[in-house]
Amino acid sequence: MADRFSERQRSYVMSRVSSKNTKPEIFIRRSLHRLGYRFRIHVPDLTGRPDVVLPKFRSLIFVNGCFWHRHRGCSKATTPRTNQSFWMDKFERNKRRDRRNYEILRKAGWKVLLVWECELKNEERRQKTMSRLVAELTLRSHTAR
Repeated sequence: MADRFSERQRSYVMSRVSSKNTKPEIFIRRSLHRLGYRFRIHVPDLTGRPDVVLPKFRSLIFVNGCFWHRHRGCSKATTPRTNQSFWMDKFERNKRRDRRNYEILRKAGWKVLLVWECELKNEERRQKTMSRLVAELTLRSHTAR
């Protein structure tokens, strides 16, 4: 099946895909702030530029898009029908880079937490995800002392 967009149109569409300040990321930040957590965002001197950095808890949160980061078993982690070899290579590089970045951060003493975009799909899942994050941060603060 051919792409419904021309190469130029596809390039424009893909250039509009945001990597920062996405809706899921903003939801996580607002929720954490509302709960009293203070943090930094997109810290350039940390490997992978984590979406949320909580220095007090020595924890990082990456808010991953299911498509780009290949959330296993998720319906959003589809592969485009055109140019599949390009996409498979691209996705594999993304996954390798993510694993490498997480390992570097863990070795540096950071707790790496992941949130997938599909975990914020509805209110029930958002509540569950926020409860998990708070539990992880609380656990981290008690073990850090």
